[in-house]
Amino acid sequence: MKQQLGKFLGLCLLACAMALTVYAEGVNWSVRYLHNGQSLVRLHQSGKYLLLPVEEKAREAQINLLVDNHTVSTMNVRLAVEKVDYFVPFECASYTPQSMLLDIRGVDEKAICWKEMKLTDTFDKQNTEKHRPLYHFTPEYGWMNDPNGMVYKDGEYHLFYQYNPYGSMWGNMHWGHAVSKDLISWQHLPVAIAPDGLGTIFSGSCVVDKNNTAGFGKGAIVAFYTSAGHNQTQSMAYSLDNGRTFKKYSGNPVVMSDLRDFRDPKVSWHEPTQKWIMILAAGQEMQIYSSPNLIDWTYESSFGKGQGAHGGVWECPDLVQLPVKGTEKKKWVLICNINPGGPFGGSATQYFVGQFDGHRFVNESPDKTKWMDWGKDHYATVTWSNAPDNRTIALAWMSNWDYANNVPTTQYRSANSVPRDLFLYESQGDTYMASVPSKELLALRDKGIKKGSFKVNKEYEVKNLLKKNEGAYEIELVIKNEGAQEISFCLYNAKGEEVVCTYNLDAMTFSMDRTRSGQVSFSKSFPVVTSAPVVQQDTYKLRLLVDKSSIEAFGEEGQFVMTNLVFPEEPYNRMKFTAKGGSCRVMSMNIYNLNH
Repeated sequence: MKQQLGKFLGLCLLACAMALTVYAEGVNWSVRYLHNGQSLVRLHQSGKYLLLPVEEKAREAQINLLVDNHTVSTMNVRLAVEKVDYFVPFECASYTPQSMLLDIRGVDEKAICWKEMKLTDTFDKQNTEKHRPLYHFTPEYGWMNDPNGMVYKDGEYHLFYQYNPYGSMWGNMHWGHAVSKDLISWQHLPVAIAPDGLGTIFSGSCVVDKNNTAGFGKGAIVAFYTSAGHNQTQSMAYSLDNGRTFKKYSGNPVVMSDLRDFRDPKVSWHEPTQKWIMILAAGQEMQIYSSPNLIDWTYESSFGKGQGAHGGVWECPDLVQLPVKGTEKKKWVLICNINPGGPFGGSATQYFVGQFDGHRFVNESPDKTKWMDWGKDHYATVTWSNAPDNRTIALAWMSNWDYANNVPTTQYRSANSVPRDLFLYESQGDTYMASVPSKELLALRDKGIKKGSFKVNKEYEVKNLLKKNEGAYEIELVIKNEGAQEISFCLYNAKGEEVVCTYNLDAMTFSMDRTRSGQVSFSKSFPVVTSAPVVQQDTYKLRLLVDKSSIEAFGEEGQFVMTNLVFPEEPYNRMKFTAKGGSCRVMSMNIYNLNH
């Protein structure tokens, strides 16, 4: 009897323990631990944010938000188990504590997150991490990858982007949103498009429906995006208040396929056929659709088999018409991002030049692979729709899928490249694309330091680039070769961290070596040397745009471009020139602080 009574009491105590509601001391919420890693969190007081503690090495926990017993959203968060790397805000001001319940699955009751959650009315977005760029766009917090939905309307450049507001690693894809009048200063706005029953929100584009072809309203901004659910389908939403709010189309999805990889719709108006054109990434090809009204889409053709690089999945397409510099001609360019399969591993952007008649794109150089940028960190490149003055302005995600989740930042991850204007030029019987920093960036320059001409026999050192160097500056160089086989310059700091750039005039290449650039050990794919082909000439012109964690090199007025991330412990403020096999002369060297 005593033994049976003991078992009964033990079972009672166990049941009580499993049902026990544990209140964390000093906070106004409680958690009830259930079976198999499920917990229910309820607030006892109103607050603007519930701060969720994140540990990046932890497994993702599923958090379901229930309001009046209905699931209204689901997110995956790496809730801290052993230590807290940072906090992310979950906005709860729109719900009353009585109506709201968080159903959290996949976290043990002993995890540290239960003690570290905080209910608060403030969240500090003024993050000042050491490597956060000063003049490149970054999210206030959380993860960012592809720029998408870029559109210009009524004096504003809209930048939407792939965004995870619940951690600084990829996941929970939303469309983040920011606007600018000058492509330099950005105002962060609330999330534009959030996940729904069709899936999370992958990349896409926006257009201005000037003639109300869709019937949503004249001048509506219409967004197209991939609904990434069990399958990938294409959906649309529209805004009648200049992009501040979007309403999803009730007939979504509007384009479907049985392909596994089917995403990233880029939509534009084709004047000769008076139709909208959608180009979609479909595995290792691009598919082209047309529509009179943005709603009903007809398949036209596909492009890609046997052309260009095919080392990975094709993504984030664009189709634009560009002028050929020095001529009256215009040609079409199909921009194609690929991952993996880039020239130095991981992700990169290739392009094709040819003709497009509203139905089919024809590549004029089917035997060549052309790269838009010869660095390691230039991906998901797309252009602004409806840009003013007939400009074609591109923007890229400045990272690489080889290591994007692991770069040494925490509160935010990833920046975009500087905006770049695109045009075509002819060389050696073929047509290529050039990209130059958009003219708006010139406004960032201070008066600058103009160094006179100097000769480099073997070495020449500039011991102090700038008196006050915060890591954001530009260098303009004009270098005349005087018989050298190799011309190099090295940007370095007092800690011995360095980036070495070299013109190899035998191989006719320009290279950038970041193997000793600072923090490189976070990925075996990071410490690399990237190189680009150059055309032989007497004088070489180069612009270097340096920010706290990146270097963008533009050679020969954008005929070659190289974008690489770097993570030095302090800014590079010294420069050493070297000539081998002969000498060279630096005809001019201008250095500008870039103030933002």
